[in-house]
Amino acid sequence: MRKVYYLSTCNTCKRIMDGFDLSDFETQDIKNEPITPDQLSEMRALAGSYESLFSKVARKYRLLGLHEKELSEDEMKQHILNEYTFLKRPVFLIDGEIFIGNSKKTIEAIAKKLN
Repeated sequence: MRKVYYLSTCNTCKRIMDGFDLSDFETQDIKNEPITPDQLSEMRALAGSYESLFSKVARKYRLLGLHEKELSEDEMKQHILNEYTFLKRPVFLIDGEIFIGNSKKTIEAIAKKLN
């Protein structure tokens, strides 16, 4: 399976996605089509933890005072399901592998996987 979870209003997501041929990918704008518990569980199984999927740079992270708390895996899961901004973006699922976020290292790994 090839899929990208992204945010259509995120310029970084757009820039990254524009750099690849995604013609054989399913794309899901997480603002307009929220992540389901099953989808998040699939991502977690590939990533190894909800923490690796959880964005601590989301505006609401500080706004809700989450930076002052020690969040459990279950709490991170619930925050991601309740508020799309808590998912690190974009998330690429490519043939059983997961690539999370927008770091240069991640983008290079995606490019290598697709070539």
